[in-house]
Amino acid sequence: MAESDDRDRGPISRGGVAPQPIFAVVAVLLGSFLTNFDSRLTSVGLPDLRGAFLLSFDEGAWLSTAGIGSQILVAPAVAWLATAFGLRRVLGIPSLVYAVISLIIPFVHDFTTLIALSIVHGMLLGTFVPASLMIILRNLPIRWWLLGISLYSIRVGFALDTSSSLVGFYVEHLGWQWIYWQSVIVAPLMGLMVYLGTPNDPVNRDLVRHADWGGMLLLGAGLSMVYAGLDQGNRLDWLGSGTVTALLISGGVLIVCFMINETLVDRPWAHFNILFSRNIGLSLVAILLYTLTSLSNSSLVPNFLGAIPALRPEQSGALLLIYGALPMFVLVPISIYLLRHFDARTVLVLGFSAFAAANLWGTQLTHVWAREDFIGIVLLQSVGQAFTLLSIIILALSNSDPSRATSFAAYIQIMRLGGAEIGVALMGTWLRVREQIHSNYLGQHVQSGDVDVRRLLQELAEGFSGHGAGAAMGRAVGTLAALVQREANVLAYIDGFWLCFWLAMTALFVVALIARAPPGPFTPAPFGFAKNALRKCGVKIAAARS
Repeated sequence: MAESDDRDRGPISRGGVAPQPIFAVVAVLLGSFLTNFDSRLTSVGLPDLRGAFLLSFDEGAWLSTAGIGSQILVAPAVAWLATAFGLRRVLGIPSLVYAVISLIIPFVHDFTTLIALSIVHGMLLGTFVPASLMIILRNLPIRWWLLGISLYSIRVGFALDTSSSLVGFYVEHLGWQWIYWQSVIVAPLMGLMVYLGTPNDPVNRDLVRHADWGGMLLLGAGLSMVYAGLDQGNRLDWLGSGTVTALLISGGVLIVCFMINETLVDRPWAHFNILFSRNIGLSLVAILLYTLTSLSNSSLVPNFLGAIPALRPEQSGALLLIYGALPMFVLVPISIYLLRHFDARTVLVLGFSAFAAANLWGTQLTHVWAREDFIGIVLLQSVGQAFTLLSIIILALSNSDPSRATSFAAYIQIMRLGGAEIGVALMGTWLRVREQIHSNYLGQHVQSGDVDVRRLLQELAEGFSGHGAGAAMGRAVGTLAALVQREANVLAYIDGFWLCFWLAMTALFVVALIARAPPGPFTPAPFGFAKNALRKCGVKIAAARS
């Protein structure tokens, strides 16, 4: 990585250098992992939470929507808040409040109170990851940036691969309450690391005086409503539901109002013309495609193992932990090394290619696949997780305009959080629709008068006759229907892997359109033969000029 003076940091990193950088790095680590762990734990552990809180299926669905939608409400504005009020104020007290709410929630039995606390819980959680990125860019010396960003970027894959095992451990050994209570320990520790690792920046009163509060509220509320509509759409039959229709239309109107607002105010908070920069726009599209492509890891593999082999989260989680999370301790240093010496686009191609290969492998799925059959797929996904997001962030930062740092950070959070959660909602709908289509196609070939069908029903009925001849044929018909549904589900998951494969191929096409970044702190430094050759060329050119 090209050397650069830490004093020449630019507006994107304006703020005092961290007095103890190691504490700032630990704060980044804790904040990033806490956010993804908590989001994943509540989604993976939702069936256990419904039972613990005595919630209906609909109430449990709204509990999940409230927790994640409130994160989307605040996350885009956190970079601006950290710039205006300082990282200590944005993370310090909120981390303590978050710990208190996490302690209280398991004791709540009233659904209205539970939803209200979950919304506040999600809003506080939504500040941690964006603020962690600001710690890196504002307070760490440039030589620490790549390490900090690598910790920030791998939190997604690591949380995805370990959350199932952690939920299983909590539920089986410690109690479901620890899905929330782990934050009682981690959040205050993160706040302490922020206090020790970041300077006490004064409030930027000029920035606060000219704040674009309307723009922040319009965008956050609009995105939250769109997410809520998409998240509930699969359950409420999309536009057949007045609630879903109202959420989607209202959210879209608020986003349009935000765009109008940004063109009228004197100091726009996140002007959308930043998206018209070629490399920035393509980098944000790449982040969105990454979140959608990685659904094969976060959604398809664990959901298939839960739906077809009927494995508990702790059983499927062992696969993701051993072959998905642990390899990252080796893969991330390799990724950092490659980024120091090669163009980030090259490393990005390797990451998306690994995702494409994993998804193509997944299209060979059958109902007999067990947990061990996914080892190769999970290993390839681990390579994709380690190489892709870190490279995209480095590429985006290399092309960013420091004077528009807060706008850039806002759109990164929109793509990171909004894209991931909306992608999960859309993947759920994709699987449901494809399962219905395949059930219909398979059902057309299972006709009551067909010779093969009658033979199979007779064989099944004979197997059930020992438990009562009168009910044997009914049980045989039920078993045949279950077999058809199982195969329809398998075909739907195959279609899911095909979808993720083509998203990965689209991402490779997008990467091909990204131009080389201008020289800066992330410019790779050649090594070995290339470095010596460049040095010799430089000497010869200098001699010729003299």
